[in-house]
Amino acid sequence: MIAAPSPEWFKSSYSGGSGTECVECARVDAGMLVRDSKQRDGAAFAVSGQAWRALIDTLNARVH
Repeated sequence: MIAAPSPEWFKSSYSGGSGTECVECARVDAGMLVRDSKQRDGAAFAVSGQAWRALIDTLNARVH
């Protein structure tokens, strides 16, 4: 059996430079993974693609 590739994690461009309040996300087939950037070996949670899109649309509506 071939192991799945490790997800490629990224931080938001809005994250502060101090490193104290960041989350990281990674795209996966089913949607997104989210984790605390200070605890990279800790737990991550999965968000479906549909739920992620709803979150982004809601945040964009509040910003604009």
